[in-house]
Amino acid sequence: MPKVLTEPRSIRIKGRSFLALMLSPEMPLGEWLSRLDDLAARSAGFFLERPIVLDVAELDIDRPQLKDLLAELANRNVRVMGIEGGRPSLFEPGMPPAMRGGRPAPEIEVPVVERTADTSKAPTAPQDAQIVKAPASMIIREPVRSGQSVFFPEGDVTVVGSVASGAEIIAGGSVHIYGTLRGRALAGSVGNAGARIFCRKLEAELLAIDGVYKTADDMAADLRGQAVQLWLEGDSIMAERLN
Repeated sequence: MPKVLTEPRSIRIKGRSFLALMLSPEMPLGEWLSRLDDLAARSAGFFLERPIVLDVAELDIDRPQLKDLLAELANRNVRVMGIEGGRPSLFEPGMPPAMRGGRPAPEIEVPVVERTADTSKAPTAPQDAQIVKAPASMIIREPVRSGQSVFFPEGDVTVVGSVASGAEIIAGGSVHIYGTLRGRALAGSVGNAGARIFCRKLEAELLAIDGVYKTADDMAADLRGQAVQLWLEGDSIMAERLN
């Protein structure tokens, strides 16, 4: 009787990058959760369907406290996909996995862009001359539609058009919007307190600089619909109208 030979079926494994938000809780956790509730209440849908990484590196908690924190976040529909900075004794089966080596990664759904500061073709500097590296930037020459997320940790993002409600711009440097900003703009996303946000017409859902945020309800009424620049002083976002 002839033998039927079958080849084992292979399993295809691929790498893929996704944009996740990092949450860094602070003690006391009750007060931090209250601030989280305040953000969620004033910026509807901010955490909806978003993957979250929980950073506990600076948090002095034990395993039961971590379990309680995860439960509190789950009750708020905050989906924790992984935990960074936790010592091994904090984890148990059923918890989100430990994550290490996280780094900014570009978002996949970005409109047509133009990058500046192409240093690959820069002329060779004379010997002993001071070399000044221009910051990288991204230029978007069309409107950013609702549901789109632009993530550029290397530097500034400039949008020639408008940013729709439900869209967001996340930049390592400053954000420049030459149209109406109706969505979210997050500048200094990788730790740049000197970053700024500029827009021709302010109708934003949420603004943030170096992790300090301001929602629509926090913005002064006389700034709505105006050309505005925003910057960080300490833990406060300052704003003024542009002439």
